[in-house]
Amino acid sequence: MERSVHGLCEESLRALAGARSFDRGLGYLDAVSGVEVGDTWVTATVHGTERYEVELILDDPEGLAGECDCPYGLEGNFCKHLVALGLTVLAQQETLPEQRRSAQERAQDLDAWLSGLSRQELLALVHEQIAEDRPLRRPLELRAASARGDLAGVRARIRELLDIGPFAQYGYVAYADARAYTDQAGQSVSAITALTASGRAADAIVLAREAMRLLAESVESVDDSDGWLGQIGAALADAHLDACRAAHPDPGELAHWLVSHVLGDFDDLTDIDPLDYEDVLGEQGMAVLRELAVGAWRANRTGWAEKYLVERLAKAGGDVDAVVAMHAADLAPSGHTHLVIAGELDTAGRSEEALSWAERALPDVRDLAAVDTALIDYLCDRFTRADRLPDAVALRRDHFGARPTLFAYQKLRAAARAADCWQDERAGALALLRADAGRPQELWHAGPVLVDALLDDKDTDAAWHAAEESGADERQWLTLADQARADRPADALGVYLRLTEPLTRQTGNTVYEQLVSLLLSIRDCHNRLGTPDECTAYVTALRTAHKRKRNLMRLMDEHGL
Repeated sequence: MERSVHGLCEESLRALAGARSFDRGLGYLDAVSGVEVGDTWVTATVHGTERYEVELILDDPEGLAGECDCPYGLEGNFCKHLVALGLTVLAQQETLPEQRRSAQERAQDLDAWLSGLSRQELLALVHEQIAEDRPLRRPLELRAASARGDLAGVRARIRELLDIGPFAQYGYVAYADARAYTDQAGQSVSAITALTASGRAADAIVLAREAMRLLAESVESVDDSDGWLGQIGAALADAHLDACRAAHPDPGELAHWLVSHVLGDFDDLTDIDPLDYEDVLGEQGMAVLRELAVGAWRANRTGWAEKYLVERLAKAGGDVDAVVAMHAADLAPSGHTHLVIAGELDTAGRSEEALSWAERALPDVRDLAAVDTALIDYLCDRFTRADRLPDAVALRRDHFGARPTLFAYQKLRAAARAADCWQDERAGALALLRADAGRPQELWHAGPVLVDALLDDKDTDAAWHAAEESGADERQWLTLADQARADRPADALGVYLRLTEPLTRQTGNTVYEQLVSLLLSIRDCHNRLGTPDECTAYVTALRTAHKRKRNLMRLMDEHGL
């Protein structure tokens, strides 16, 4: 019978963690220490790559839950460390009810004792604790400064929280100290959030922006391999947005700040999206935001961030013409930008304009060989749908002439067949490939495209003649032999024997598989020629010469060679 404690069982652990994390958790049972049982929770320390604090919530309304401060756990996952603690708790299930009762009694006793203390005694206790516990003192100091309305005091405390000095050796926070620094820096988020909650959202806006700047300045001096600073940056961005929604700052000022922040050096850390502020900015602020973004883009048309911001704002506002104008200001020589514009117009239901923009690319493209092939495909598809088949064939012909590849040949063939003119087009295309085959190939190991085109047409005799006349690479000769084997077994046999020879001097399973495949083809050719004895003699000689290649021998045995 499976062990179970308040919804905690091996099945629930496996379901939450997944099979991989569950299995890995089994290896961490000896790494669990300092188990502390509360009324509804269990905490412990698990020693993995680092020392991690783990907590299981046993009576969560939604079922078993847990938290771990390892990188995987911080992403919200139920990690192997939580599995290890859960299994440890299950192993102690007989004593767990008593431990929980004891924890409840201790909590009640503590509450009763605190309730019985006088104001002076409580103050003395708090003073004693904050004198010994620096992490406890700092948030209390922040609360005190906030309650006094001391913005300068809160700013000073936040500066202290984000100061790397106490954690840095030689001006740099090493990985071992990075977690302690980020834990402290994270208190700044709580302070800013508390300001908003206490009705001082305007001050929270100011301090959130300053905290973002200070955190961004510290990034270069902290080994943030686990991405903790990024999480704090995102939390500061959320705190800033919440404060803006509560304070309703001046829309124009907020728009200026958003543009400068997004286009500045700090946005990688906070990843603020100006569109999240649309409800705060209102129509007036959004208009200012768009105007500022366009101005920044005009000042730096090559800036990716500026272009992306303008594009997002224009799309969000449904201003397709603004998107088109932005792309039109920087047209790529390959025609890719024309295609992007066509896509935007198609999405907006303006198909005729889209086609016009795509067609406009052709005169603008300086070198048809360098044109974006997706643009050619788009235009030919649109031509075909509009029953402009001659235009599609002409474009494919021109593109093939500029880039005489097998792919371009196949596209031309498909377009010409649709227009019922392939025979005429084929003659011209093959003439171009024959002329090209007579020139030195750009890739020394690649055979002429002419051979590939004829093979693709299944015109084996013409392909064989072209290979003999202009040459061919090994891949092409193998394809030729495979296609011609039924009608020209002697010619195919010669190719197979020639390709087999260099493989016999090599080793490796991949080579052996290729070699056996060729031997099977050689056997088929001999059978077609009525000379099986010659094949047997050839294979026997090969086995004798290479009998030490055990994997080759095994493969030959499996195929009856």
